[in-house]
Amino acid sequence: MKEPGTCAKLTSGKFRRARASRFILATVIAVCAFPMVIELYAQPPKPTEYEVEAAYLSNFGRFVEWPGRANGAGETFNICVLGQDPFGLALDGALKGESINGAPMAPKRIAGPDEASSCRILFISTSKDNQLDSILRALGTSRILTVSDMAAFTDRGGMIQFVLDGNRVRFQINIAAAQRARLSLSSQLLKLALNIRRSP
Repeated sequence: MKEPGTCAKLTSGKFRRARASRFILATVIAVCAFPMVIELYAQPPKPTEYEVEAAYLSNFGRFVEWPGRANGAGETFNICVLGQDPFGLALDGALKGESINGAPMAPKRIAGPDEASSCRILFISTSKDNQLDSILRALGTSRILTVSDMAAFTDRGGMIQFVLDGNRVRFQINIAAAQRARLSLSSQLLKLALNIRRSP
């Protein structure tokens, strides 16, 4: 017969007969249960909304072609954030060590659309909602993939908008806006979109 463990010994036999106080017994039970508490809290937390969005941003570039722009070793593949940065270190972590066709991926925070010329992907923060129209006009037909999670982003001329579908982060696409910037979106990316806007 298997010998009872330490916790079982402490709560049986001589211990009970020793008329130990309820306080000590409660302490022993708490100590024996403590590993279970540690195990419960050691479970990895679910990724936050912005961690999921950062992961999407790190992968969008694999499904987009920028005709006429170099895309290889020697050039950094910049994913830029315009406005208040909601990602913190999540975007940096998602891009660390990643590359596309030999071009290392890197995060870049910019203050205005005039600094976006080196960006392949531009995430426009909701803090710029009131300035969105002027930002998109300033970008014009620049070959930059525009992404945001602000409301009605694709309706207003943005290319990819993050949306919540239940408790999942999904995205919708304005393919007409991407075509105006001469960007080719993979059919694989289009299949994953929750909705596709094809008209201006």
